[in-house]
Amino acid sequence: MSAPGHTTVRRLEAAEAREHLDGLAAVLADCVAGGASVGYLAPFSHGDARAAFEGWLDELEARRRLLLAAFLDGELVGTVQVVHATPPNQPHRADVAKLLVCRSARRRGIAALLMQHAEAEALAEGKTLLVLDTVTGEDAERLYERLGWTRVGVIPNYALYPDGRPCATTVFWKAP
Repeated sequence: MSAPGHTTVRRLEAAEAREHLDGLAAVLADCVAGGASVGYLAPFSHGDARAAFEGWLDELEARRRLLLAAFLDGELVGTVQVVHATPPNQPHRADVAKLLVCRSARRRGIAALLMQHAEAEALAEGKTLLVLDTVTGEDAERLYERLGWTRVGVIPNYALYPDGRPCATTVFWKAP
């Protein structure tokens, strides 16, 4: 899959993710620095971001998590994850998590491309139900609606922005 500007998206297995830890960390750190509520509070360093991705390597190796990366003209500029549900009665379900695109690469269709690729990879893995949550009122919420995700509802004060302010989250589902 590709988008304008020679963008490619591919799944990274654990070994390749290790090779790209600094690029992955740069994307996460940039998003947090830009105010994205993606699970982390300021101050948040490149080292913190690298440690987050290092913490997911075991799940990549065990195939309990898929990691997709977007490259714009060879530079890693975005990522998304598909996390397999762990309860035995939910082998058909996965969570989409950490859709991240560097601020300098936004508004080029990269997030949509990542999501389309994530949905296809999840379906290839036998996942017939996907769920996610996102900050209410932000661009990502509108993206998911455009991509055909079904809005479940809003949970107020669900998480915090990096600066500590509370934010609501909107929950979505999709059967790819």
